[in-house]
Amino acid sequence: MPATTRPVCKAVAGFGLIALSAVLLAGCNTIAGAGQDLSSAGHDVTGGATATQQSIHRSTGAATN
Repeated sequence: MPATTRPVCKAVAGFGLIALSAVLLAGCNTIAGAGQDLSSAGHDVTGGATATQQSIHRSTGAATN
C-alpha cells in the first residue's frame, strides 16, 4: 500500500469507529427506554389486578388471598 493512502485509511477507520460507537450508544438508549416502557406496563397491570381484587372483595365480602 502506498504511503499516501495510509492516512486516508486511518481516517476512514477512525470515522467508522466513531459511527459504530454512536449507533451502539443509541441502541442502548432505545433498549433502556423499552425496558422502562415494559416496567410501566407491568405496574399498570399490577394496579389493575389489585383494583379488581379489591372490587370483588367489597362486592362479595370474599377474602382476597
